[in-house]
This record gives sequence, structure tokens and C-alpha cells, in this order.
Amino acid sequence: MSAQVPDRASLDRARCVVVKIGSSLLTNDGRGLDEVAIGGWVDQLIALRALGIAPVLVSSGAVAEGMVRLGWHSRPSELHELQAAAAVGQSGLVQCWEGHFARHGVRSAQILLTHDDLSNRKRYLNARSALRTLISLGVVPVINENDTVVTDEIRFGDNDTLGALVANLVEAEALLLLTDQEGLFDADPRSNPDAQLIEECDADDPRLDAVAGGGGLLGRGGMATKLRAARLAARSGALTVIASGRQPDVLLRLLRGESLGTLLKPEHAPITARKRWIAGQLQVRGTLVIDDGAVEVLRTHGSSLLPVGVRQVSGRFKRGDLVVCVDERGERVAKGLVNYDIAEAELIIGAPSREIEARLGYVESPELIHRDNLVVL
Repeated sequence: MSAQVPDRASLDRARCVVVKIGSSLLTNDGRGLDEVAIGGWVDQLIALRALGIAPVLVSSGAVAEGMVRLGWHSRPSELHELQAAAAVGQSGLVQCWEGHFARHGVRSAQILLTHDDLSNRKRYLNARSALRTLISLGVVPVINENDTVVTDEIRFGDNDTLGALVANLVEAEALLLLTDQEGLFDADPRSNPDAQLIEECDADDPRLDAVAGGGGLLGRGGMATKLRAARLAARSGALTVIASGRQPDVLLRLLRGESLGTLLKPEHAPITARKRWIAGQLQVRGTLVIDDGAVEVLRTHGSSLLPVGVRQVSGRFKRGDLVVCVDERGERVAKGLVNYDIAEAELIIGAPSREIEARLGYVESPELIHRDNLVVL
């Protein structure tokens, strides 16, 4: 896309989109995989390909399908039971998608990811290369969280977040979140008949927090997670649309620029791929408390973070780990990859860069975080 901030009209110029479909849609509200609906979405994805748009699919439904196959009527709370349901349901989910793509002579590929795959720079780049290769070969990636092996500590938390990180990964212009609701409303439409659909808004608008609700019985997500996903996607300049997956030809209509659902726009144009990766990471290894002068320099000049501007460090980070920078009131300012271990950082904070060698006996870098590895939040 261009350097301009994208809007709804720019959707018809997208060359790659991430489409996430939730459990309630895929399983017809828990009654097993909805073959007819899945076939319809595949038909739309194939139509997008004919328009020169590469679709990447993020598919929920493994746990929900496993529950149906196991005869369970409510979502279990124990991790090992969720993992078992995911293992049982994932095979059926992938077979279903594969069969429908095969009707069109198109191959699909199953990709199961964990947070570790995207928080580790090397594995992130490997995943990106694999996805780009699949897309170049005309294969449709079908992505899900690897629920069978993931733990609560390292899970994405929901497939909306996974969709946003995949959008960052493949540098998609848009993230399309298909749900069983028409979009994001200014009140709960289930209890308030006067609720109005929010047709368009900036993803970072703080007023949205008050109207985003919780998840349903089958999925972990809800409008709150979709809003969070939109904000993650926005940091790499991607648009997010929350729309009903039950609308006829919803994907084609959205990519034509039709006003469906809720459009959440980024504030800024796309950023570089490396900063895209940094912005999307959820797990940080430490915190740097920086003074007001450093905050001003980072926000207004896009400069590197020097040791002299750091007041305090905490955590268990090593060189190359992701840390968050906060001001002296605890407000998040930036995230970045640190150039020193915490033990080294403790010795040089507050000091000018020329004193690093005297304090450590060597200089790894004059900056604590280089501007190329830093994203202002």
C-alpha cells in the first residue's frame, strides 16, 4: 500500500488479506462443523484469488469440533481437556477445509503456531518465509493456534490476536474478523434495542473500550479481543473489519469497499517489517523506566534510547530480548530490543554513553535500544 493511512476505499487495492473465522460460525453455534457455510466461505476465498488477492485463513473451531466429537456439551476448563478436544477436532477441521478447497483444484496447508513461534525472531522469520512461499505457490494457508501443546502462559489467548499477528507476519493490508455479530455496536444489541452499529472508527479511539464486551460460550474471544486485535494490526498499518460471516458474499463485498460491519483504521501508515515484529510481540522480558527528557526525544525525534535517559530497570532480560519502556508515572512509551543484559544495564543507566566502557570494560553499543529496534507506542 502507499505511504498514506489506509481507509475503506483502499480495501479494493489489497493484495493480501487475513481472514479469521470464529468457532460459533464454523460450528453453527456448537452443532458440529457447518459444511455448507464453510463451503461458502471457501467459494469466496477462491473468488478473492481470482481478483489477485492472496487470502490467509485463520480458522478457529478445533476445540469446538472436538467437543462435538467427544459428546461434550460445555467447554471444559481444565487445560488437558481443552488440549484433548483440540487434538480430536483439529483433524476434522483441516479435512473439511482441505476438501472444500480441493473442489476448486486449490491446495491448502495446515499451520499450527504458538506464541513462541512469533516471539522468537529466528522462528518468526522462518514462519514468515514459509507463509510467503506457500502464498507464492498458490496454496492457501489455514492457521490455528497449536492448542494441543500450548500452555496458558504462552498462548495467544484467542484467534483474533493470532490473526492480527499473522497479518503483521505476512504484511497483509487488512484483517477481516468474521463473527456472528454485524460488527461493533455502541451498546450491547442483545439487551439494548437502540444500540447503533459503529461503522468506522480509529482503532486506538479510547471510547471503544467502554463498548467492547466479552466472549461467548464456545470461543475465548469477544469484541474486546477483536478490538485488541485491531490495535495490534493497526500498528503495522493494517485495516481491520469486524463483520458478520453470515452476510452473503461478505468477503467480496468488503474487498469492493462496501460499507459492512465495523471498520477500525490505523492512525499511521505501515511501518518497517522489523518494527512490525516488535510492535506485535506480547511477551516482554523487562521494564525500563525512562525520564521525561527521554520520553520527549523518543516521541518527537524517533531517536535511540541512551543509558543516560534511563532511571531504573527490572526483569530478567538478556541482550536482544524485548523490553517495554515506561515513563516515571508507569505509562507505556515504547517497546524495543535491548542491547545489554540486565546486570550490565544496571551498571550504565543514568550515565552518558562515553562512560559505558569505563563501567563495563567494553562497549557493545552506545545505545541501550537502537532506534531501528524500537517502536513508540
